[in-house]
Amino acid sequence: MGCFGFLKVMMFAFNGIIFLAGAAILGVGIWVKVDSGSILGLLKGIKDAPAEMNQILNVGYLLIAVGAVLLIIGFLGCCGAMKESRCMLLLFFVIVLVVFIAEVAGAVVILVFKPLAGELIEKLGTKVVQNIKKDYGENVDVTALWNATMDTLKCCGFYNYTDFTGSPFEMRTHLYPQQCCHGAVFSSCNDTSATITGCFPKFKQLIDENTIAIVAVALGIAALEIMAMVVSMTLYCIIGSKSD
Repeated sequence: MGCFGFLKVMMFAFNGIIFLAGAAILGVGIWVKVDSGSILGLLKGIKDAPAEMNQILNVGYLLIAVGAVLLIIGFLGCCGAMKESRCMLLLFFVIVLVVFIAEVAGAVVILVFKPLAGELIEKLGTKVVQNIKKDYGENVDVTALWNATMDTLKCCGFYNYTDFTGSPFEMRTHLYPQQCCHGAVFSSCNDTSATITGCFPKFKQLIDENTIAIVAVALGIAALEIMAMVVSMTLYCIIGSKSD
């Protein structure tokens, strides 16, 4: 096969993975935008929510954009290697380099502004709890969205069952949602049996438990991008030397 052929195959494999990842992310982004019953619907229904949280509602567009960029990168890489197109390989290199720099900048921003994220989540929690106490059991949309979220994540409220204390549902039934109790029926879920953790603590626990995996995936993606840039530039130079 030779070194040149091996590099072409490697380039094709790298970008095949990138292309499939882009297609998956694009699909998730489209699903998030189409799925009106997702947890993003809860954020839309929260009045006086922190202005910064409005950006979360754009996560679907972000996923679609990221997926589309990955699809383009994968296409350029595969076609550039197979057709031995220096133009495609150079464009591929530039796009991947820009994405890599953006990822590094984003990681730095996250580390620097991590304390502010805690304050933002605290503000959001206060508004979410107020929304539950005001509308759960009275507003059909809010009630349905919370029920769907709790059923999916196997959690209770934002922090815990006390979020429902004083809500129209609790005031009317003197009980808590069935999702707040292990195997409880509607008539027995009270403050002594409501032991299911809140959705936010569960989500945070899920992230904490998978921190190593998340970091490993991020480092793996960074390594893949670096290798792809090295291989693309090597092919670019080899093809250039062949044409001279």
